[in-house]
Amino acid sequence: MPMPPPCIKLEPTMYEDFKITDRWTGEDLHCEWKGTVVAIATRHADATDIRFAVNGRPVWIAMPNLAWTEQKRRTGYVITDYLAAQTAGRYLQHAIQSGYDNGREMYTMTVDEVLEHANAVVKEVGRTDNLPSLPVINPDIRPEDEMGIHLPGEPA
Repeated sequence: MPMPPPCIKLEPTMYEDFKITDRWTGEDLHCEWKGTVVAIATRHADATDIRFAVNGRPVWIAMPNLAWTEQKRRTGYVITDYLAAQTAGRYLQHAIQSGYDNGREMYTMTVDEVLEHANAVVKEVGRTDNLPSLPVINPDIRPEDEMGIHLPGEPA
């Protein structure tokens, strides 16, 4: 993914909750991590899907599970849940900055993209235990209501 042009201003945050301006439309976008789903049975892909809300619109970043084993093989370290969310958020931010975002609901990262973005996130924070913890879902709200995910036939 190419580096963003220098004219785009970002608020200094990590990648689980950030604001950015769309390169093409000039629209202000608020991107929030909403959840992580291992999608082997969901869509018969060996991937971990990271869900974001972009101005309330669901956007999924599919990360191949092979990236987890490749990260361990290459570095001896694992991709934690926190690192996966930050990696997907960084990828989403770069997609928006580069103009690659075109309102799609799903993006699929390659193994190399996962490793590149994960490495960049760790480099930014110094070590994985410096990553912010994921947001806690409100205990008074069912997770499927909080995330806006309902199976067919279930009450909304």
